[in-house]
Amino acid sequence: MGSTATADTVRIAVTQHEPIWLDLQGTVKKTCAIIKDAADAGAKLVAFPECWIPGYPCWIWSRPVDFDLSVKYVQNSLRVDSAEMKTMCGAAAEHQINVSLGFSEREGESVYIAQALIDETGKIKMTRRKMKPTHMERTIFGDASGECLAKVIDLPDVGKVGGLSCWEHIQPLLKYYTFSQGEQIHVAAWPPLEPFVEGSPGFYSMSAEGCRNQSQAYAIESQAFVLHCTGVITEGGIELMKTVGGPIMGSPTVGSSAVIAPDGRILSASETANEQLVIADLDLKLVTKAKTFADASGHYSRPDMLWLGADERVKTVVRVDV
Repeated sequence: MGSTATADTVRIAVTQHEPIWLDLQGTVKKTCAIIKDAADAGAKLVAFPECWIPGYPCWIWSRPVDFDLSVKYVQNSLRVDSAEMKTMCGAAAEHQINVSLGFSEREGESVYIAQALIDETGKIKMTRRKMKPTHMERTIFGDASGECLAKVIDLPDVGKVGGLSCWEHIQPLLKYYTFSQGEQIHVAAWPPLEPFVEGSPGFYSMSAEGCRNQSQAYAIESQAFVLHCTGVITEGGIELMKTVGGPIMGSPTVGSSAVIAPDGRILSASETANEQLVIADLDLKLVTKAKTFADASGHYSRPDMLWLGADERVKTVVRVDV
């Protein structure tokens, strides 16, 4: 694992790959192979997109009611306490690399958009759920409780790492809660995205360009590096996805995974829709440099006038008050 990064930098890898659609076992196997590839490239952290396992349920945007597909999706979603999760934790430990994993989390017969952070020893350091599924995602996924307010984790030889999913990046209070913990590296997990087409019924903010702009805005606000991570749907995937309604607009997605600097600049990015790892060496001193200008949760804040309260408790369907 011959990293060329110096002692002042950390090498990271951002994935841009296609899952084995609606196939838990197949996507876990592919995940382990990608983890190895990232480690072989010298990366100390590899990031996966939103709902990487078992793939983002694209059909909801064109056919929101499909009970057969919903059943298959739940059956192929990932339980945190499962043999499949242990397999991926084992791959992280074997290759001594930290992993930020986006997945559909199954609990009972319900599913939630989730992220997990696995350290290089294979230990799960953090799990969280998306605070509220976006628009049509609510036909599949449930809301989070206190799980959405996950702790930023200080990973040895990497830095302080946090993450959010998709349009959580327009939630000002959730963003502030996350980056106020001293986040240095932020994983922005997104689904497969399409380019904006003028005159289309969709919003610019939903496009590959618009979503990357949201990640760039997060970098500027937080003064952290942002790993903008998206999945892809290739031509081969389109043929398969025809049976499930096609992607959001019914066409192949573009590659838009990128690494964004604390001042919002694109440091490294995908230029094609091909499967690939976007590799970058992050100089964490740039986080400090950006914060000397304006630290939104430090010297540039005004807690005497504005402050944030947060309830981190997880509310369950059965509650016993003692």
